[in-house]
Amino acid sequence: MPDSAEIFFRIGRSLGEPDKTTSDFDLSEPTLKLNVNGLRPAGVLIPLIQRDRGLNVIFTKRASNLKHHAGQVSFPGGKMEQHDADARSAALREAREEIGLSPDNVEILGRCPDHRTVTGFLITPFVGAVLKPFSASPQVEEVEEIFETPFELVSDPRNYRIESRVAGGQRRRFFVVDYGPQRIWGATAMILHGLAMRLSA
Repeated sequence: MPDSAEIFFRIGRSLGEPDKTTSDFDLSEPTLKLNVNGLRPAGVLIPLIQRDRGLNVIFTKRASNLKHHAGQVSFPGGKMEQHDADARSAALREAREEIGLSPDNVEILGRCPDHRTVTGFLITPFVGAVLKPFSASPQVEEVEEIFETPFELVSDPRNYRIESRVAGGQRRRFFVVDYGPQRIWGATAMILHGLAMRLSA
């Protein structure tokens, strides 16, 4: 099994300069257009932590009463606030608030391409190495559950499938990857699939 330093180096090297912006409609029919006006900037953290059996990714399951993406699996993160210097600061602040991960315990390895969501956000995803174990604690108002998946699972493009659903009279297609009872899909899966493709190139 490669050690974490080797894996982190390979991930950081694969990120390089971010590719073009992605969106929730990238897999759908070309006639479906995403409104890109007035998107709210947001930052998310893709936290990677070394465990005895290998590298894991930390996810949250959002509370069911939230306005946006209720009950969905996501990365720690959220919209930029006035006091955030940038999307990276927002991602680290939200990770501390949502799962109790201190910014001092994260080494940012790089960033993935920005992602536009149908709910009106421009998300900048940052990949971060968790430097030492910590006691994860969910922010009960926003996070229903914190869980981990093997990085090996989500970093292999072959583990993703494409599904579709009709919303607002439009059929959208999106990536899905499962881990036990957890269903990772939508923007979260799109961002991860992009990372997996770069790592497999």
